[in-house]
Amino acid sequence: MKTQILNAGVDFDANIVYAAELIKQGELVAFPTETVYGLGADAFKEDAVKKIFLAKGRPQDNPLIVHLSSIEQLEDVAKDVPSEFFALKDAFMPGPLTVILKKSEKIPFVVTAGGDTVGVRMPSHPVAKRLIALSAPIAAPSANRSKHVSPTTARHVYDDLAGHIPLILDGGECKVGIESTVLDLTSDVPTILRPGAVTSSMLAEILGEVSENGRIIKIAKSPGMKYQHYSPKCAFVVASSLRRAKEEYLKVASEGQSPVIISKAPVEGFANIAIGEGESAAHNVYAAMREAEESYDYIIAEQLSNEGVEASVMNRVLKAAGGKLI
Repeated sequence: MKTQILNAGVDFDANIVYAAELIKQGELVAFPTETVYGLGADAFKEDAVKKIFLAKGRPQDNPLIVHLSSIEQLEDVAKDVPSEFFALKDAFMPGPLTVILKKSEKIPFVVTAGGDTVGVRMPSHPVAKRLIALSAPIAAPSANRSKHVSPTTARHVYDDLAGHIPLILDGGECKVGIESTVLDLTSDVPTILRPGAVTSSMLAEILGEVSENGRIIKIAKSPGMKYQHYSPKCAFVVASSLRRAKEEYLKVASEGQSPVIISKAPVEGFANIAIGEGESAAHNVYAAMREAEESYDYIIAEQLSNEGVEASVMNRVLKAAGGKLI
């Protein structure tokens, strides 16, 4: 196999479109991130992901990280996402942080080495972000032969993998230069599995406490972080999309419950309270929750964008749901 190197700084869009087409066809592409170069395949295609292990000589029991370009891709990769993830996302993503979550059924077990959890991160490198946005969530370890030094330039990748992969996107030297921090959010105490540029003290500032090498690092959090707050009197969940909200509505209605959807815009054919977006959502959200609990016994809130004022609204909404995201 001939390995091609394309300079992502030259004809940026055309070269990344070409790379994205290879990913969609089930091929491998090495690409730059802010940490090290990654060797990527479509995370949903089992046969494509298997090629990563063959190219690297990587053991099959070593799981891969799934790279996202946006928070909207998360619902197809992970499930039962706790509210702490979104606090971490606001603080450190895009960036050199990988978070372990429960995997969705759409992620093949070859990605997770047979486990029921998956590591996810959002790289900040513009080449990586664009490649993922044009193709799919990408499963990727570092783009080197297994056990060799991780690559921080396209030349490093070529030296290790020439003849084993079709394409390397050259995005220059990686800025961070070491792999991302890996944090397990599925354990009782958030646990650092691999240290990196996002340190234990930085994580503890957001989460209150983290575990590293068996040691608990604690930092007092602001009021309202530890317990469930802002809760209606009835069942309350947050849906990762309007489609998911409708599915949940129909399910609970078939079970004899009386559901309602709190959403950004009116939803025809469903009991619904619309709160708008941005500042309108902030203004209306509590009134909508009170109105809903008076007439219904199951509230489904549509997830907002987690940006700007909507991030503040989602902070309260997720607390109301006890962190329950469906």
